[in-house]
Amino acid sequence: MTTMQSNETATAPGSRSTVWVIGFVAALAGLLFGMDIGVISGALPLIEKAFSVNDFMQEMIVSAMMAGAAVGAAFSGQISRRFGRRRTLLISGIVFAAGALFCAGAWSPLSLVAARAVLGIAVGMSSFIAPIYLSEVAPESVRGRLISFYQLMIMTGILVAYLVNAVFVDIGGWRLMLGVIALPALLMVIGMATLPRSPRWLIDRGLTDEAHRVLLQLRGGDQSRVDAEMALIRDSAQLSEAGARLFRNNANFRRSTGLGMVLQFMQQFTGANVILYYAPHILELAGYDSARQQLWGTVLIGVLMTLATFIAIAFVDRLGRKPLLYSGFSVMGICMLLLGGLYEYGLASIWAQYIAISLLGVFVISYAMSAAPMIWVLCSEIQPLRGRDFGVTCSTVTNWVSNMIIGATFLTLLTTLGNAGTFWLYAGLNFVFILATFCLIPETKGVSLERIEQNLMAGRPLRRIGL
Repeated sequence: MTTMQSNETATAPGSRSTVWVIGFVAALAGLLFGMDIGVISGALPLIEKAFSVNDFMQEMIVSAMMAGAAVGAAFSGQISRRFGRRRTLLISGIVFAAGALFCAGAWSPLSLVAARAVLGIAVGMSSFIAPIYLSEVAPESVRGRLISFYQLMIMTGILVAYLVNAVFVDIGGWRLMLGVIALPALLMVIGMATLPRSPRWLIDRGLTDEAHRVLLQLRGGDQSRVDAEMALIRDSAQLSEAGARLFRNNANFRRSTGLGMVLQFMQQFTGANVILYYAPHILELAGYDSARQQLWGTVLIGVLMTLATFIAIAFVDRLGRKPLLYSGFSVMGICMLLLGGLYEYGLASIWAQYIAISLLGVFVISYAMSAAPMIWVLCSEIQPLRGRDFGVTCSTVTNWVSNMIIGATFLTLLTTLGNAGTFWLYAGLNFVFILATFCLIPETKGVSLERIEQNLMAGRPLRRIGL
């Protein structure tokens, strides 16, 4: 065990509390992210009635957010590198508030598509920058838990959105459902103004004195430990190239960038967001006909996902990233396989309907404890300091492009492949992802970002860069 790893084990309680306070405020971005994902499932049936939109336009309303998120993520790397992680989160909070108010005031289907795209820009920015910021302020002994806490806030946001949907459904309040996101967005802007800048970004920009002060605050005033960490970060910052130039000229950085993109593809094509975006529709297919049944069914899904994220927080820095991924992909694949069987052979009996919603519950539990948080953890860990903005930009854009494909094709897949065929497709992908986890993904538990970078740049196989 290295000296730095030993020091992390002895993290002072005061420094940990400081890190967790910072983590909570930064993770409000996750709450907004989750609310935006969750709110559309309840609002969509009301929007369909208000504007008389067909399936294609519904898919556009859902997927516009993902298109905007891809754009927001694509530009976030440049913004973050120039202005810093904290300011980028501040900007995303402002855009969140503006986009939510735009959605609430939409006057036509096309204006709602445009509003969802603006909101998506904020989602893309926050999904890019929040995990980076958290990974760069956290000691490695709690880094996985802190980024998983960000995922907990996403799940909490989904649950809050589902509750808001259930409350407003009886009054047809889709505008209130979409507009309420502006309130936590303003809270995040206020909170982020009080947080320190990332010490790694500060060192990369040559602001070593401020970086030293921030690290002293984050590490409980342990001077020797801060000096050692500063030295490691400075070594990482010595690469003469950065960003796209580093990508062009360094094969090892291309490997880590490619891995990040594969990881985000895997997360999206588990099929989890199909359930999140179209939960009422899926419950209707399972025999739950009333809007109230469907929305309270989505609330149950949100509760299960929120609670299951605590499993990830408890075990990510104990068991590691890969064991959680293995278990998650396995159970999700089985659930999708069985759901396909139910849809193929009938859901006429009440017991079949109970089994269907139980399988949905087990699926979302497995997702919330595995792929949902672990992919963001890994993507924020595997990139070198001088290429982190570019590498995470590529992986986050992949997330949102994949997400957009999922949102824009689900209803079409149901029509072309049938209900059973669609779920069996996602089952097969989950089983493929088990093999991909074994062959490609490293275990990064308890390893410093700088050590992961050293292994990557030394040319180690990707699955071994965490050793």
